Amino acid sequence: MNTNYVLVDFENVQPANLEVLAQHPFKIFIFVGANQTKVSFELAQAMQALGSNAQYIKISGNGHNALDFHIASYLGELASKEPDAYFHVISKDKGFDPLMAHLQLRNIKVQRFDDLGNIPILRVANSTSRDEKVRAIVKKLIGMGQSRPRKEKTLQNTINALFTSKLPTEELQELVAELDRKKYIELNEGKVAYSLQRK
Repeated sequence: MNTNYVLVDFENVQPANLEVLAQHPFKIFIFVGANQTKVSFELAQAMQALGSNAQYIKISGNGHNALDFHIASYLGELASKEPDAYFHVISKDKGFDPLMAHLQLRNIKVQRFDDLGNIPILRVANSTSRDEKVRAIVKKLIGMGQSRPRKEKTLQNTINALFTSKLPTEELQELVAELDRKKYIELNEGKVAYSLQRK
């Protein structure tokens, strides 16, 4: 299974829901600014529960966007070591978005989210309705950029990877059919074309 990395801009977002990661194979890095001297007990407890999958990165200097540059550096280093991993940057800073777009063009699976709970695998795992699943799948596919699957079987595998438990083949086929029905995709002899911005 591909690794999921979460890189948190702690100057910008102080996540209160780290416990949602405990049920998933995530590695998390909390980037702490040079002037940040305290973390909440709840955060420390949640990080401790994640064991070796969680790490604080305390930057040593100040400066405009200093912490952002650290995140970008770690992101590049991790992506070069594990090009098939998934990267989730947690920050409200839209300044990351041009970097995200550039990396996506290079087939690196990376997205920025305002909150941990918006990471598709976490949202989908708690979804009950088909519409919620379809919305999460579409968001995931948009985030994949040019690396979206081109064949129906590969699309089914991508959808399955969003879920913590494997979906039965029948449900995977139904979700692909729903994407087709809603015109997000067009199937042609097992090949997939996308129109993800229609809705």
